Amino acid sequence: MSEEPRGLVARMEQHQVAVYVSALAAGAALGWAAPAVGPGLAHAINPVLGALLFVTFLQVPAAELVRSLRDGRFLSATLVVNFLVVPLVVAAIYPFLPAGHAVRLGVLLVLLCPCVDYVIVFCGLAGGSSRRLLATTPVLLVAQMLLLPLFLYLFMGPALADVVAAGPFLEAFAFLIVIPLALAWATQAWAARRPAGRTVSDAAATTMVPLMAATLLVVVASQVPRLGDDGGDGLGDVAAVIPCYVLFLAVMAFAGRAVARAFRLDVPAARAVVFTGATRNSLVVLPLALALPDRLAVAAVVVVVQTLVEVLGMVGYVRLVPRLVSSDESAPGR
Repeated sequence: MSEEPRGLVARMEQHQVAVYVSALAAGAALGWAAPAVGPGLAHAINPVLGALLFVTFLQVPAAELVRSLRDGRFLSATLVVNFLVVPLVVAAIYPFLPAGHAVRLGVLLVLLCPCVDYVIVFCGLAGGSSRRLLATTPVLLVAQMLLLPLFLYLFMGPALADVVAAGPFLEAFAFLIVIPLALAWATQAWAARRPAGRTVSDAAATTMVPLMAATLLVVVASQVPRLGDDGGDGLGDVAAVIPCYVLFLAVMAFAGRAVARAFRLDVPAARAVVFTGATRNSLVVLPLALALPDRLAVAAVVVVVQTLVEVLGMVGYVRLVPRLVSSDESAPGR
């Protein structure tokens, strides 16, 4: 990639918070001002989201899988913080969520799955080991897809079968997760062998922020007119989950540090553990939320709202995590 595109990508990533907030605001304004456009925009969600997930998965290095398995202490810390500590924190927050199935399901979907994309950028900005974290992303992605059904059942019990139909869920998983992931990893293999593949891969990487913004705008604009329809889960219930998301970010900063210290990680690795525990995988679970029945449509809005809270939270994390995990406090690494 030439220097000019690299500079453009860097500027877009540097200002991605403003880009995403603007997209969310524009989507909300469009949805409220012209609710009739909602059904039409809903048809655009899958194509835009599929393209975004392909680009997202393109950043998940299949070739790094073996290396991540060799880094046993760091990998163990990331698995513990994401699949043991996070569910416990979510369990503590769960009773304070609004009672509606749609809102609760949306919160569970997004909080129980660790991020595998822009967490790398924010981690690097805070002096964390983005290379180590990047290497673990294939393991985190596979683990969350395997464990998510179990976690949902543990939280919702038999009621899960009453609100989630397996067919649309599996269809969304196949067409919006499995296929983009397979295409992304095939593109990685092509890029490793052919210059043309590298050119395509580099060009696709530059579209990450615009595609994310387009996805947020389309999803919000199409879902806002449905707030309050069928079941009473409306804007008030969506707003009520925002303090829970903020609380989650606050708690996970200290929980991630505690896990990192328990595994005696060095400073960059410890900061990476804090970031992976706090950031969630809204992009990957969004198609699952969109596959829910119409009466649960607000679950998708709940997922998108988490993205807004988290992106703003990452601005604070970039400044605070280096102070929270400093060279004076961290246990010696390897």
